[in-house]
Amino acid sequence: MTLMAFKRFFMAFIMAGYYLFNCIFNNYVYPPVSKDGAYLFCYFVGNEVSEQQIHLAVSTDGYRFTALNDNEPIIDQKLGTGCVRDPYILKGNDENGKECYFIIATDMNALEGWTSNHALITWKSYDLINWIDETVIDIRQFAGFENTNRAWAPQAIWDEKEQMYMVYWATSTAENDTAGHYYAYTKDFKKFETEPKVLYGRWNEVDPETGETRNVQCIDGDIVYNEKDGYYYLYFKEDLTQKIAYVRSKNLTGPYNTDYKIVSLNYWGVEGSSMFRINGTDSWMMIMDEYGEGSFFAQMTKDFQNFKRVQRSTYSMDHLNPRHGSVVSISEEEYYALVDHYGIQEIPKK
Repeated sequence: MTLMAFKRFFMAFIMAGYYLFNCIFNNYVYPPVSKDGAYLFCYFVGNEVSEQQIHLAVSTDGYRFTALNDNEPIIDQKLGTGCVRDPYILKGNDENGKECYFIIATDMNALEGWTSNHALITWKSYDLINWIDETVIDIRQFAGFENTNRAWAPQAIWDEKEQMYMVYWATSTAENDTAGHYYAYTKDFKKFETEPKVLYGRWNEVDPETGETRNVQCIDGDIVYNEKDGYYYLYFKEDLTQKIAYVRSKNLTGPYNTDYKIVSLNYWGVEGSSMFRINGTDSWMMIMDEYGEGSFFAQMTKDFQNFKRVQRSTYSMDHLNPRHGSVVSISEEEYYALVDHYGIQEIPKK
């Protein structure tokens, strides 16, 4: 057993009574112990130019995160707007099959307005320290998207059938200002191999109360595959309730069902949900941005449909001042390399 693993299990042993009490009497999830590896959180911290940058934090257990680089940006963005939001980090392979990490994000400066952007931005790294191949992908280059005014919160998932990454994001145009989810395929995160297509949207929807036709914005998609039931779950911000909902499909590109289900369990409006597995377990953590409160909320599931709250004292993210971000599993070796390179902050005591 490694020192990192020993520390995880020792802390879980100490906290077992506390967790059990809150699981039984307060209806919180009993947090499973991460079995191996570590975690990397990628996020931005605000709406000023200096805050719309890539930040990183690490965790050994998937619950308590500490900032790298004194919570200062780790990438000096050179292209696009010079500002980045909603970063999604994933592990994959480059076009030659070599393992690497990618970041794909919204190229946007919020100070220019919420309908001011038209591009995505990407980076690649082989060691999580040196980020290369900064690339802006302008959605306006595609037919029908020439007047794009939103290109938000991109993410990507490997499509085994197509042997490419499916990139998906929320887009609106001057002609249709109600954003919906679109997708296109890439091999290298530098260009799209296919034209954007509709993934999921709520256009010309019938209001069940009034019978009138309406358009409802859909943003912040997060697709996760459930190995147990064979469904792809698309979680997104449900605009009418400001909660997180999901639709699902047996096929990655849909069609997704139109009868969505609300799953977020907190009291305030949320957006930017992101799911990650607690390593070595069948439990998945969903984190989401309580954008009006300056905080993050976490809940957990094993079946992707039914969630339980994670007690706030169990996890620690708010001290990072994070906005919409994502978490990827990393190895212990990568964790220590990042800490050695950037240094690590202590988690403030509550």
